[in-house]
Amino acid sequence: MIPEIAFSQTLLEFFAPIRSYLDDPTVTEVMINGPGIIFVERHGKVERVPDTFPNQRALFAALRNAAQYVGKHVDAERPLLEGRLPDGSRLAAVLPPAGPGGPYVAIRRFFREKLTVQRLVDFGSITPDAVDLLSTLVICKQNVVVAGGTASGKTSFLNAVSSFIPEDERVVVIEDSQELQLQREHVVTLEARPADPKGRGEVTIRQLFRITLRMRPDRIVMGEIRGGEALDLIQAMTSGHGGCLTTLHATYPRDVLARLETMAMMSDISMPLLALRAQIASAINIVVQVGRMRDGSRKVTHISEIAGYDIVQGTYIIHDLFVRRVQGLDRDDKVKSTFLPTGLLPSSLEHIQAQGYELPESMYEAARAVSSR
Repeated sequence: MIPEIAFSQTLLEFFAPIRSYLDDPTVTEVMINGPGIIFVERHGKVERVPDTFPNQRALFAALRNAAQYVGKHVDAERPLLEGRLPDGSRLAAVLPPAGPGGPYVAIRRFFREKLTVQRLVDFGSITPDAVDLLSTLVICKQNVVVAGGTASGKTSFLNAVSSFIPEDERVVVIEDSQELQLQREHVVTLEARPADPKGRGEVTIRQLFRITLRMRPDRIVMGEIRGGEALDLIQAMTSGHGGCLTTLHATYPRDVLARLETMAMMSDISMPLLALRAQIASAINIVVQVGRMRDGSRKVTHISEIAGYDIVQGTYIIHDLFVRRVQGLDRDDKVKSTFLPTGLLPSSLEHIQAQGYELPESMYEAARAVSSR
């Protein structure tokens, strides 16, 4: 058997045309549109680079080796590939005939340097007061969903927020493809696995989630909700497993709830829509919305509380606790914005105070200012 380190080095040699970008800490994504067209993303901006693969055959060879590295196979009958490179970077590829003119490849870079909350504050992604609020909410076991679009920084933000989980708690992480680097010591990491070419060995997210409930988790962290496992997580949140963290693709906090409804309906359990909505409103406490701004920067745009479901109106009750207001661009074309409390206080305030914690003073000041109008 080929040693792991030798296999890794051989694989990276096949990706020699883009190797420098895989080693560049400023590159967050490498995108290959066939052998002759390569783009990279730096600091939120996409640019074409001059490097190319010699021909389609060379790019095919690189992808076949990447597939072998993760125990998969690609050809005309199996033209889709998802996996990881040796450094942990996530690779997705579409080969002909599904991708005429390809192969098309996207490599999301993996960074060993952990993104801390303090660095997010330094970048202007979030304010110290908003960090204090999230820290309190996580410690007090509120269920938090980090939502955003593609490449908006959801996973990085979840990694950073995980630092608020108390050290004495057992955390079980469930992912399709391992990306999270939770900043904790007592972590159990579980990863789904697709079936082999003969249809054997599949391990699904839902299977992992069900076994997780028997592994004495203090916290459940699901890398991303994509399908029917949404209902399993919702039911766990409403049955005593507080403090769950997950991510989800959505543009605004209200969209998060609509997407959860849709994905919960993908499960093999049917329930009345009204009952489902009531469970979602009870399960999800906080939505943290992240987004990529016009200048390429990634920022938290909302911290919103899900305060219930209005049966009469047929709508979720959502309270924005912090909101980002954009004032335009400065002389360097950087987005100017503020991220301030709205004056609304979370309905869990009594629960938070009962555990000996308080909200940032700026939230109380904003609430007093609103009430005096």
